[in-house]
Amino acid sequence: MKSKSKYGNKKVVIDGIKFDSKREAQRYGALQLMLKAGLISNLRMQVPYQIVINGKKCFKYLADFVYDDGGKEIIEDVKGFRTPLYRLKKKIVEAWFGVVIVEVK
Repeated sequence: MKSKSKYGNKKVVIDGIKFDSKREAQRYGALQLMLKAGLISNLRMQVPYQIVINGKKCFKYLADFVYDDGGKEIIEDVKGFRTPLYRLKKKIVEAWFGVVIVEVK
C-alpha cells in the first residue's frame, strides 16, 4: 500500500529522470525547450550548495535547476509549499554565496 505524499505531490518520471512533483517535471520540459531553442545553456539539475562553517558541514541545499541565461547563472527551485526550513536554507544560501534563488510556482 502506497502512502500519500505529505504535501500531495506525485512523483513523475520523464526521460528516465525521477522528479518529486508534476510541477518540477513540467518545468524541466520547459527548460529543455528553452535549451534546444538556444535561449539558455548549461542546464544542470539537483546542484548541491554545501554550507561549511569552521570546517563543519552544516547542511546541503539542492537547487532543482541551475542554468546560464545570457551569461548570468540562474538558480531555480520549484515550490508548491515553502516550509520554514526551506525558507531558512534559502536565506542562508543566498547570503553565503551571494546568489538569488528564483522560486517557480
